[in-house]
Amino acid sequence: MKVTKDMIIMDVLNMDMGTAKFFMDIGMHCLGCPSASGESIEQACMVHGADVDQLVKDINDYLAAKQ
Repeated sequence: MKVTKDMIIMDVLNMDMGTAKFFMDIGMHCLGCPSASGESIEQACMVHGADVDQLVKDINDYLAAKQ
């Protein structure tokens, strides 16, 4: 499955918990908070001042390497 910027963070984490590292690396340290259950990757990147396209690319590269 390919990750997109409109996906909910918790859905991505449920796909592969190894993706947590990518969120943590850009300052998203409260992955268990309610926002992670309802916030898209794009929304979270706006709040944290992160490049959503780069984050999505990094996560997809990670997932592709596992196949």
